[in-house]
Amino acid sequence: MKSHLPILALCLMMSAQWTFAQTGLGSSASTTAPTAAPTVRTSAGIVRGVTEGDVSSFKGIPFAAAPVGDKRWRPTQPLPPWQGVRDASKFGADCTQTAFRPDAVSMSPNSSEDCLFLNVWRPAGAASGAKLPVMVWIYGGGFTGGSSSMPLTSGTQFAKQGVVLVAANYRVGRFGFFAFPALSQEHPDELKGNYAYMDQIAALKWVQQNIAAFGGDPNNVTIFGFSAGGVSVHSLLTMPMARGLFHKAIVESGGSRDSVLTARPMSKDGVDPNYPVSAETIGINFARSIGIEGTDQAALAKLRALSAEEILLGAPPQPGNTIPSYETTPILDGKLITETAETAYKAHSQPHVPLMLGSNSADTAGNRVRATSKEQLFARFGQWSAQAKAAYDPDGSADLATLVSRANDDFGQAEPARFAARSYAANGSPVYLYHFSYVQPAMREMFKAGTPHGGEIGFLFGTLGTGMFGPPPPPPTAQDLAVSRIAQSYWVNFAKTGDPNGAGLPPWPRYDPGKDLIFDFHPDGSAGAIPDPWKARLDVMQLATESGKRADF
Repeated sequence: MKSHLPILALCLMMSAQWTFAQTGLGSSASTTAPTAAPTVRTSAGIVRGVTEGDVSSFKGIPFAAAPVGDKRWRPTQPLPPWQGVRDASKFGADCTQTAFRPDAVSMSPNSSEDCLFLNVWRPAGAASGAKLPVMVWIYGGGFTGGSSSMPLTSGTQFAKQGVVLVAANYRVGRFGFFAFPALSQEHPDELKGNYAYMDQIAALKWVQQNIAAFGGDPNNVTIFGFSAGGVSVHSLLTMPMARGLFHKAIVESGGSRDSVLTARPMSKDGVDPNYPVSAETIGINFARSIGIEGTDQAALAKLRALSAEEILLGAPPQPGNTIPSYETTPILDGKLITETAETAYKAHSQPHVPLMLGSNSADTAGNRVRATSKEQLFARFGQWSAQAKAAYDPDGSADLATLVSRANDDFGQAEPARFAARSYAANGSPVYLYHFSYVQPAMREMFKAGTPHGGEIGFLFGTLGTGMFGPPPPPPTAQDLAVSRIAQSYWVNFAKTGDPNGAGLPPWPRYDPGKDLIFDFHPDGSAGAIPDPWKARLDVMQLATESGKRADF
């Protein structure tokens, strides 16, 4: 089996330029001079934040003990309390990862194993017990990278709309998802493998315990995430241990079907066609690749003695090394993850909560569908090959690269979003399905195919037009800002009430599978519900996917 392309690389290749063009090195908070520093008492101690203009922020708040030493590959541990007042004016470290650039071969200097921090943005002056709606952001990055402190996802603009926004770090890469026989044997009553999800649940529990003191309502919490963060939202929706920790959910380009960053078996090889190699086998292979033989406690002790950088980067490539590597994925451990989202949605066993989800118009992420000719591409649809050709290339004029890109958009994002929407609608849950097709005019030459993976984030967070490195991006136009205001309004309304609609906004109807309408943020800057123009493509992709044809590896 070939090594899977790490999903972080997808985000880099498909949307890095978009992201880099729209993010800044500092917070996008107002530059107004700080006023008196606000303080809040949490369950572990007092934190002192910063007020700038009409927003207060509290950054780098620890929500769990540092997962270092013998706590590496252990469930998220309780946070020891502190004395005095803790400064919360600066972000904490990111979780261990490489630098966020395509050529990165070293550990990011901004990352550390001691990384379980979260950030809170709220309206300035929000009083304890104000019961403002709470939104909890879960970042993407393919489960190998990402950060709660990215300028692109500053909570400042959400706070200006009356929301308390929380963004929490979670362990990624081999720190976030890892299995090894000796790990399975030690502390037999503990959860195993899915340390990233354990961190996310710990952060949600922190919100339940503490957010009222910041002015938030613990009974009105919306989780939302992009890419791997969207996969996380689907997973949290199906985890029994996450029930009651949130009340609404938004998934941005997060799939839902098995095979794209979903759960692999813990210890059995060859039982899952999407993930034929188990998590424990991957752990054993990693240990061998770095010179650690055996699977007992002594081998585990050697793994825990490795530096964070050694765990992150592994051994340098050696001539003749045939040990394959695999992407970091969640693990079907039987306790925390008892079933995949697809399995739960087919059984309609998910909770009854309002759901908003969708994808972008050029949302290629994963490149799971591959072909060297049109004939090969359509042949993958089997008995539906003629139907696929009619849906994707009716007049034969499309080039192969475009067809493969569209097939990947549909396989990884658009069809799984529709599948999940249909499942929730069948359960009687309010569902709102969207497609984001708007691209800033200044970026259209770069993104000719449409809005890339992650291309909606700057609009939703109101962070368009700030620079990161390289030439500064062109400032957003009035139309860009108008689209941003509209999009953010829908997200905020949904967080407040479970319904994105509001005064002055184009109506967004609940998803009805019988009508096949989808809400689109149009290329011209307008928005509205339209008959799904991708229906024929999604129908044939659904047939191929449900017949078992999941990917080309």
